[in-house]
Amino acid sequence: MKQTNYGNWVPGTLMNLLWGGTALFLAAVLFIRFLGGSGLMQGIFLALFALFAAMALYMQACRRAFSFTGGNVMGNIHRFLLSRLPWDGRGSLLDIGCGSGTLAILCAKTWPSAQVTGIDYWGKEWNYAKAQCEENARIEQVPAVQFCQGDAAHLPFADGSFDAAVSNFVFHEVRTQPDKRQVVREALRVIKKGGSFAFHDLFEQKQLYGDMDEFLEFLRREGIREIHYEAHTERLPMVPWFAKAPWMLTGLGLIYGRK
Repeated sequence: MKQTNYGNWVPGTLMNLLWGGTALFLAAVLFIRFLGGSGLMQGIFLALFALFAAMALYMQACRRAFSFTGGNVMGNIHRFLLSRLPWDGRGSLLDIGCGSGTLAILCAKTWPSAQVTGIDYWGKEWNYAKAQCEENARIEQVPAVQFCQGDAAHLPFADGSFDAAVSNFVFHEVRTQPDKRQVVREALRVIKKGGSFAFHDLFEQKQLYGDMDEFLEFLRREGIREIHYEAHTERLPMVPWFAKAPWMLTGLGLIYGRK
């Protein structure tokens, strides 16, 4: 039976680069030693080998932890997000930045009667595609999920088109809108009045979102009737200690509520 391909937050291309660099610098050390090269040159390449080997081992551990067939951190975070979504599954839901379709498909399996739509930019720098999402949905036997291409900064939907919306680690990646607060407002725009939302992103990183208390108050003044915030969700038990490094999962937060 064909397996789903949901990818990994640590892409295979990065691992190939790290392990390839490790092998290259090891070969250089051995080659210089064979030729009787200087100790300084050997030391430089040995240090580069050690650096690449350490990075490769660390990122391999993270990739294993994030994998849906390994530590399943990605899947557990998705389930955590949905546990905060105040929605009964009636009506339509939009997954903004659906990637490989993982979260959208989980929504469809959680609420079988819902109309689920996943939207993503699917740029060349990501190892995801619309066909991949559709194939994953077919394998998971939830073919009713719809997938479309679009920009999270300019969603191709009218105001109030959906009963609920979710997004996971996407808003900070939207390059067409430098003001990430505007990306959040755009996501809220397409939700019906009284509809539900749960957005997970790097909300604790002030260079992206500024002061979150001030931002939440601003959203309330704009008419969001109920909004909650959980800061530093990377501290949840589901995230292993080694993945909480500054270059991996740090400064996370979840906003959720009703419009």
